[in-house]
Amino acid sequence: MFEYLGDRLSNAIKNIKGIGRITEENINEAMREIRMALLEADVNYQVVKEFITKVKEKALGTEVEKSLRPDELFIKIIKDELVSLLGENYSGLETSKNPTIIMMAGLQGSGKTTTAGKIANYVRKKYNKKPLLVACDVYRPAAINQLQVIGKELNIPVFTKGQISPLEIIKDALGYAKENYLDYIIIDTAGRLQIDEELMQELKDISSAFKPHETLLVVDAMMGQDAINVITGFNEALNLTGSVLTKLDGNTKGGVALSIRYLTNIPIKFVGDSEKLDGLSEFYPERMAQRILDMGDIMSIAEKVESVIDEQEAKDQAKKMRSGKYDLEDFLANLKQIKKLGPLENILKMIPQARKMGLNNVSIDPKDMAHIEAIILSMTPKERKNPDIIKASRKQRIAKGSGRSVEEVNRLLNQFDSMKKMMKQMTSGNFKMPF
Repeated sequence: MFEYLGDRLSNAIKNIKGIGRITEENINEAMREIRMALLEADVNYQVVKEFITKVKEKALGTEVEKSLRPDELFIKIIKDELVSLLGENYSGLETSKNPTIIMMAGLQGSGKTTTAGKIANYVRKKYNKKPLLVACDVYRPAAINQLQVIGKELNIPVFTKGQISPLEIIKDALGYAKENYLDYIIIDTAGRLQIDEELMQELKDISSAFKPHETLLVVDAMMGQDAINVITGFNEALNLTGSVLTKLDGNTKGGVALSIRYLTNIPIKFVGDSEKLDGLSEFYPERMAQRILDMGDIMSIAEKVESVIDEQEAKDQAKKMRSGKYDLEDFLANLKQIKKLGPLENILKMIPQARKMGLNNVSIDPKDMAHIEAIILSMTPKERKNPDIIKASRKQRIAKGSGRSVEEVNRLLNQFDSMKKMMKQMTSGNFKMPF
C-alpha cells in the first residue's frame, strides 16, 4: 500500500538531509523529484501542482524552530500537506439511525459486493449491529449468488427476491428487517462496466425513494487516473457521503487516494487491504501519511492487538515473562492470537522505518506457523510446561507425531529458549538496545 509513492518520496527527501537552512535553491531538486513521484503515482496533475506550491510556500515562509533541523521541518511540512490532501480527520460511518441504510455504488469489478459484506462484518463487530445484506444487482445473477455466499460465510442474512425491480426488493427488505429486528441495511446495487444514464437513474431512484444515510462509492485503487472520471460522474449524480478504496493490497501506486478528497471533497472512509472478509480498515489521514513517509503506524498496530488480545491475559503473560515462567503452552496461545491479527507482513509494514529496514519485502509463509503449532501440539502437557526435559528420544517422538524433522524441533526449542531469555531481560528493565 503506497510503497511505490513512499519510496519515491523518501528518495526525494534524502536530498535535503543535513542542509543548514531552507532556501529555494537547496529544496528545488527535492521539489522536482517530489513532483515526478506524485505524477508517476497517478496523482491528478492539478492536485500535484497545488501540493508542490503549498509545500514550497510553507517551507520558505516558516521560521525553523530551535528544536528542529531544517530537513526535519521540511519533512513535517510534507507530512502535514499529505494529511490535508487525504482529508485531515477520520470520517466514520453513520450508526445512530435505526435502521441505518447504506447504499453501495460503483463500477462492475470494483469489489462492491465483497465490500458490502466487509462493511456488514465491520458494523456487527465494532458497533454490535445486526446487519442485513440486500441483493439489488438484478442484472448479473452471479452477483446475487456471490452476496449469498458471502452472507453464509459471515452468518449474516441476505435478502433477495431475484430479478425484479430494485425498488420493490428494498421496500420488502426494509419490512423484513423490521420484522426480524435487523438495524443495519446494506444495499448492493448494480454495477456497470462504465457509467451510463440507466445505471445513474436507477441509483437516483433508490436514493430518492429510501434516502440512505450513507451512499458509499467503491473505487478500485488500481484504476489510476481513470478513477477520477468515475468518481466525478457518480458525485455529480448522487449525494455521496464517502468512498471505499479497494485492492490497496495489490500493485497500486496509491495516487487515487491523494486525489479523491481534493477533487470531490468526499472523505475516504475505508480501504480494502486484503481479500479476506475482515480485510477492511478505517481510513485515518494522519496515519496513512505517516505510512507513506515510512514513519510507521503504531496506533493501528495497537488497535489490532487490542482487538484480539485480552488486557488481563496480556498482564498475566507479562508477569510470567518477568518471573521466567513463560512456557510453550503460553507461546502456543500467543501464536493463535497473532494469527487473528491477519498477515504478519501487514503488521511489519506499519513499524517505523519498515521500508528502510527491508521489512516491507518480508514474506512469511503461514505454513511455517502451522508447522510450529504441529510440533508444540505433539508434545505432552508436561513437555510444554518444561521444555528442558525434551531430550533425544522425546524429540524423535515429537518429530514423528508432527510430521516434521528433528532439526525443526531443535530449531524451535533453541529459538524459544533465546526468546525467553530476551523477554526476561526486556521485562526486568535491564535490557539495553544494541545500538
